[in-house]
Amino acid sequence: MFKNLIFIALLFTALFGYAQENPIKKNVLNEQSVVRGEDGLVYPFNAWKKLMQTGKYGIKNRKTVTESGQPEYLIYELSAEQKSAYMDKIPKPRASDSFREGDLFNGLKITDMNGNKYDLRDSTGKIFVLNFWFINCPPCKREIPQLNELVAKYKDNKDVVFLAIALDEKYDLKSFLKSTAFDYNIVDGGSYIANKYGVKGYPTHVVVDKKGYIAFSTLGLASNTIYWVEKSINESLK
Repeated sequence: MFKNLIFIALLFTALFGYAQENPIKKNVLNEQSVVRGEDGLVYPFNAWKKLMQTGKYGIKNRKTVTESGQPEYLIYELSAEQKSAYMDKIPKPRASDSFREGDLFNGLKITDMNGNKYDLRDSTGKIFVLNFWFINCPPCKREIPQLNELVAKYKDNKDVVFLAIALDEKYDLKSFLKSTAFDYNIVDGGSYIANKYGVKGYPTHVVVDKKGYIAFSTLGLASNTIYWVEKSINESLK
């Protein structure tokens, strides 16, 4: 219940930022709110909540009411321009205390579960996109489809390296990956790496630019987390 209250509060804050274009009065969206899709069908709370968490959808007043007079809302897919404007209006995701933006990244050598080696001590010319996670972390699993889409966008750019630092051991990861594809290069048994940097919350994302400085970091999963990871990668590529 507490998590739902936090989500609703954040969602209302995001919607309030759109108030001039999509006027929504002082109605707070909750489990009883009537939210319809563009097909006119009513979406259950968990369905529209999940869509909103992808950062690809917006909600606005539908300017209709139910037979009982309850206001109805419309959930709709955002265009690229709308998504960018929408995401920029939402507060920037909470920064990780373990990685301060603008600091020089203190890298190390690591090996992923397929035996590929990476030297993060010398990131010159490479952009490292790190994700600290573990299998039994609900938001970590929820963001995987969006992270896979992100990897696909840069599949032809050898300067962008995606590394998922998992706390889990290789055996458990192999079992998990049989049913859930994760396209990052996965580093198994990464607890010692998380401890080295003082990572205590998950997921934690970090973008290290070509000069080895921390361009972006965030703790947890917000609706605009992946947007900011991508934005930071693009800025680092310039």
